[in-house]
Amino acid sequence: MTLLEIKDIHKSYHVNKEAFKVLKGINLKFDRGEFVSILGESGGGKSTLLNIIGGLDHQYEGELIVDGESLKNASEKKFDAYRSQTIGFIFQSFNLISHLTNLENVMVPLEMTDLSHKERVAKATALLEQVGLKEHINKHPNQLSGGQKQRVAIARALAADPDVIIADEPTGALDSQNTAEILAILQKIAEDGKLVIAVTHSQAVADYGTRVVHMVDGQIDYDKRLKDAYPAPAESTPKKNSPLSFMSAFKMAMQHMRYDIKRNLLIIFGASIGIFSVILMLGLGQGVTGYINDQVSSQVNPNTIQIARNVSQKQIENGDQGNLANKDIKRFDNIKDVTKVEKGYYTNGVQVHYQKKSETIQMFQTFNKTERVQDIKTGKKPGTNEVLLTKATAKKLDKKNYKKMVGRTVTIYVNAISKDQRPVQMRQDVKVSGIINSGTEAITYGTLAKMYQAQNLDLEPNFAAVTVNKTQNVKAVQNKIKAYDSKVNGKTQKDYQITGVGAILDSINTYLMLAFYVLAGIAGISLLVSAIMIIVVLYISVSERTKEIGILRAIGARKKDIRYLFVSEAFLIGLFSSVLGALIAWGGQALVNVIAQPLTHMPIVAITSGYVIFGIVISVVISLLAALAPSRKAAKLDPIEALAAE
Repeated sequence: MTLLEIKDIHKSYHVNKEAFKVLKGINLKFDRGEFVSILGESGGGKSTLLNIIGGLDHQYEGELIVDGESLKNASEKKFDAYRSQTIGFIFQSFNLISHLTNLENVMVPLEMTDLSHKERVAKATALLEQVGLKEHINKHPNQLSGGQKQRVAIARALAADPDVIIADEPTGALDSQNTAEILAILQKIAEDGKLVIAVTHSQAVADYGTRVVHMVDGQIDYDKRLKDAYPAPAESTPKKNSPLSFMSAFKMAMQHMRYDIKRNLLIIFGASIGIFSVILMLGLGQGVTGYINDQVSSQVNPNTIQIARNVSQKQIENGDQGNLANKDIKRFDNIKDVTKVEKGYYTNGVQVHYQKKSETIQMFQTFNKTERVQDIKTGKKPGTNEVLLTKATAKKLDKKNYKKMVGRTVTIYVNAISKDQRPVQMRQDVKVSGIINSGTEAITYGTLAKMYQAQNLDLEPNFAAVTVNKTQNVKAVQNKIKAYDSKVNGKTQKDYQITGVGAILDSINTYLMLAFYVLAGIAGISLLVSAIMIIVVLYISVSERTKEIGILRAIGARKKDIRYLFVSEAFLIGLFSSVLGALIAWGGQALVNVIAQPLTHMPIVAITSGYVIFGIVISVVISLLAALAPSRKAAKLDPIEALAAE
């Protein structure tokens, strides 16, 4: 069976809607063991015919038949497989990939086989030794002479063991000695049973083969056999080629980045600035929030929160004073992680009299676990008929030595409302139990209850102090309490509100993190700049590597393989820049914390692993998105035009 046949091939190019016929009904048959030279002057259609035979050009009339199978209506995927399994290209300008070593150049077609990496290296090495380049295996193409480059190109063409070797002016750029050596190699390939088709304008080169096909003005002038074809094997070895894997494309992207390391390091550094800014801003927000929490927690118990009923203005007008009932206390007590619930009462306008001095207390409450006992530097917490004064109040009552107020008796006046809604002022002599550095004046709930009983009044709590087992569970308990609601006058209303320092701290944390998220967002604008930079870099890379794209497509790489190549490069830029950005952010954290430590006595920047992971992920995602348009453009390049690019 004939290996390759072309039947009635017509090809035209259109310029300004005018057709120019290049091939005018070409009919040829080729078989294994032939060394066919297609001879003719420039413009005769030789290279166009070669592109059709090689599966690079699909836009023509007629049929290309390979091993009895027509490729007339073959898919893009079928043509990719055809070039990968059946065709090996040798170009006049060598078309080696500059950033790959000679060994790696020969291994490119082998990446589309099922051979192991070790087997690929062994085969590529053997092929380079076969063409006389044993000493140049690990060099780059720019370190070779023209004849040596063509030998590498021949080794690459043979790598996937194709049935057909297509050589486009294989000796056009060589001197006479190298020409003779290359022709000898091509003859040896034909002797091994492969079909060699070489385009040339040299009669001397054409006479070297077994057959000459002469073309003039897009037609066959003559088809002359010079000698018999070389014996071919009875059966060809079944091909086990496979598409270029993603990992192979990834490795090629890595090799390209390593080859042009200086430029890529600058790109990575530029892209890392955005990630560094975002991570540092998030870490600064975390650190400042932690510092403020520490400062507040050093003054109040962070595990205890104060809860009051949420009452509307209309409820207040209807006489609802917002007091808590026993059912409310039980509800709090049943919440998970709550260890203690204390009834409490707060009021304002309380007066403290000592001798001839009087002081009005703006915030006065019953003692509970929100007060930190360790902050009572003088005395102790209040017991029955005792009061705890703040340091500020004690100083006003005794300027000379406020600490001596401990143990003295003072009189407190507390305002209340009688059952008939009249104001009542309650009076009680109490002993000062201690002085607290920060907090509020306080008496026990029992002491206040007795003052109410003396006036025939019932004390009802207007807040509850709820203690949680662990600080990390406080937020969950607060959210649970905030979730309770009920219908009031036909409208849904929250039952409770968090009061006291706990509520203020929660709000401060929310506002702080919101502010730093905004700052991180502003810093994130630099990520947009990074994305634009990556897009520009990849477009430049596509332009610079146009010929490489053409080479890969000629070897059999699919469009998606070309996309993988540039997407992989973008992924590596995003990954390396984010890692560098994270390292710079950690360095910035260390520097800022060293400077701030004497003032804050704790880290002011706290970069978490979560922030670093977020930075790396967002950088990679942005880089991949930036690669979409350039990689798509690269994949859509016409392989013939790409190979012709300078």
